[in-house]
Amino acid sequence: MPSNFENLCGPGKPLRVEPPDAAEYAGLMRSGMTRLADAGRAELSLESQFDLGYNAAHALSFAALRRCGYRSSNRYIVFQLLTDTLGLGPAVWRVLAKCHELRNRGEYEGDMSIDALIVSELLTACKSVAEALRALPPLTS
Repeated sequence: MPSNFENLCGPGKPLRVEPPDAAEYAGLMRSGMTRLADAGRAELSLESQFDLGYNAAHALSFAALRRCGYRSSNRYIVFQLLTDTLGLGPAVWRVLAKCHELRNRGEYEGDMSIDALIVSELLTACKSVAEALRALPPLTS
């Protein structure tokens, strides 16, 4: 039975095989961890915390995908594949998928309807991704 990665690779599909790159991975980790730390700053507006948290989650989730040897042409897929890349369940990826929808509404429709609860859930989910990545051995080229 093909893996989710194999099912999503090929012409017209959102994934392609690409060997991991330690420098790219390190950069994604740095970016994600910096944004995650900044997203927790209570003096920032909820919108800024959300933006930083979402981008941290994306960078870290993308790092997990790249670590597995794939690149995505679709931002959303990195969240959907967290079960495959890091073994994280629906409690994490569903929150991040919801935040992706909220981000798109804000970016493309000007509707940034977020509240403290979704920001808190986003940061908790993002921290789960960060912890799962930190538990892995270092990536070397």
